[in-house]
Amino acid sequence: MFSSPAYASAGAASSDGMTGLLVNFAPLLFIFVIFYFLLIRPQSRRVKEHRDMIAAVKRNDTAVTSGGLIGKVTKVDEAEVELEVASGVRVRVVKSMLGEVRPHGAKPAND
Repeated sequence: MFSSPAYASAGAASSDGMTGLLVNFAPLLFIFVIFYFLLIRPQSRRVKEHRDMIAAVKRNDTAVTSGGLIGKVTKVDEAEVELEVASGVRVRVVKSMLGEVRPHGAKPAND
C-alpha cells in the first residue's frame, strides 16, 4: 500500500569501500582534532601549571584561595598549607584549593 521498491544508485556501487568509509569518518575526525586543540590541550596545560604552582609554594608567599581568602603562608605540609589571614588568625587550607601564589617580595602594581 505505502511501500515502493528501493533502487540502489549506480554511483555508490562503483566507489571503493575504504574511500567511502574515510569520507564518512572524516567529519568525526575533524571534530575530534578541533576539540583537542581548543579544549583538551589548553585544559591539560592549565592543570600542569596549577600543579607546578602548588608544588612551588613556600613559607612567606602570599596565597589566594579559590574561595577568595588572601593570606601569608606560614606553614607548608604535604597536603595542606597554613595561611595567616589576619594577625593571629591562621587557617589551614588544602593545597589544591589555592588559586594563586604570589612569591615573597613581589610588589603590587599600584605601589
